[in-house]
Amino acid sequence: MVSMKDIARECGVSVAAVSKALSGQPDISEATREKIRKAAESMGYQPNSAAKVLRTHRSNNIGVLFFDEAGNGLTNEFFALLLDRFKAVADAKGYDITFINRGLSSGSVGNMNYLAHARYRAFDGVLIACMDFHNAEVIELAKSDIPLVTIDYSFEDRMSVVSDNVSGIRELVQYCAKMGHKKIAYIHDNNESAVTRDRVKSFLDTMESLGLEVPEEYMPVAEYRRTENSRKATEKLLKLKDRPTCILYPDDFSTLGGIAAIRAAGLEIPGDISIVGYDGIRVGRHLTPTLTTLRQPTEQIGETAAQKLISLIENPSETRPETVVVKGRLYEGGSVAKL
Repeated sequence: MVSMKDIARECGVSVAAVSKALSGQPDISEATREKIRKAAESMGYQPNSAAKVLRTHRSNNIGVLFFDEAGNGLTNEFFALLLDRFKAVADAKGYDITFINRGLSSGSVGNMNYLAHARYRAFDGVLIACMDFHNAEVIELAKSDIPLVTIDYSFEDRMSVVSDNVSGIRELVQYCAKMGHKKIAYIHDNNESAVTRDRVKSFLDTMESLGLEVPEEYMPVAEYRRTENSRKATEKLLKLKDRPTCILYPDDFSTLGGIAAIRAAGLEIPGDISIVGYDGIRVGRHLTPTLTTLRQPTEQIGETAAQKLISLIENPSETRPETVVVKGRLYEGGSVAKL
């Protein structure tokens, strides 16, 4: 491995001069600086990252805490696109991305919790997405002094970027009502996340504001992205004596299970029954008819999260914690019939 001593010997200068030239310090001539830089490049010099952390108090490394309870991981298109954009912005600013692994083991280090791992890796900041935000280890990390941004959840005095789930569901329900639907069912997850809570409350509040009733059987449970569960929930709705004319699903992927159940019953979409998704992932655009859904601005969410986190890292005194709310956009598609 090439060292500063090797470069100093090659250029006939002191090690101190090499250090100043490569760290951008001003008290060295431009000619000497350029000579040293060219030598370092040609010799394949790589700076010592640990030494850089000690010198600058920065690792240029951001931790990402991401755990999908449904087991879909990065095959979940919403988070895959979000994290891809987050990484692109971080890359452009000179930051690496490392996923936080609770089970990290390194010699005597042993298993670490999330905060210990973040400190061990000397992360400049952390992004938390798709987690159980009530988990004790997540709360411990949120209460630390590490710059942090959360997605779709807000801790007190912490930066967050959240989708406007309330207005998203409201727009979908209002659109269905405008199309003449009064019997609207909502297949939903029943987890304790803020996303689910906001969506369910918005559905009930919007239906009430429109003077529309919601029978208990119109709100079956099916976890996000679980097509088999969505299929079973749809079958139950179709067997009701007074079945709904329109069904909202927890996400676009879940509609695939619903579509299978509807077609197996010999019914057509939207002629016999209408369906609505949420998220606006690519699969909905390739269905026939195209899926009516709420398209979330995943790239905007990822980009905003990266910009806010880097601002917290580089300009902490000028960046105040806030909750940035990002609105989605209704895509009408062709899966809702006009009654």
